[in-house]
Amino acid sequence: MKGREDRLSATTFEDLAMPLFDQLYNFARWLTQDTAEAEDLVQETYAKALRGFSSFRPGTNFRAWMYRILRNSFLSSRTGLKTMVAIDEEGVDEVLPAGNETPETILIVQADKETVQRGLEELPVPLREILLLCEVEEMSYQEISETLAIPIGTVMSRLFRARKALRGLLQQAAQPSGRQPRASHGGRDGS
Repeated sequence: MKGREDRLSATTFEDLAMPLFDQLYNFARWLTQDTAEAEDLVQETYAKALRGFSSFRPGTNFRAWMYRILRNSFLSSRTGLKTMVAIDEEGVDEVLPAGNETPETILIVQADKETVQRGLEELPVPLREILLLCEVEEMSYQEISETLAIPIGTVMSRLFRARKALRGLLQQAAQPSGRQPRASHGGRDGS
């Protein structure tokens, strides 16, 4: 009864995979910065996952397995890992207390988002993807470890380096003309 077995695994695959569609699509959009390319990447991911579903070990993390397929498809089909990340505006809006919105506060929030997006775009892909998986996709260190096929210790150190690098880029962007402030050599206070 091979036909019944195939239908059962296709149904099981669908039950497991379809709830992840939006998350995978958003991650693909951030990796590719292109809607059509993200759609193709997700379609390719689902096709590969369905073909390889028999190799999935029940009891392991299906979500991490799907993200790994998406990531590997992205890395193997894009040369040089030069694709930049664009933050999907949906779901990242900062909520301000009601009644406190002014044109100035709205402008500041928008400028902050754009600064963070530019900072993310400047990060190397390994640092960018680990920040996205942790902070945006809210994956645990274990899930990230399984997705990227790296030890948990590497996840933690890479995440630390990514946050530090992003913080440095954001601090640099906060300076006028992107330059670091110069040390003062004397002044009115007698220093």
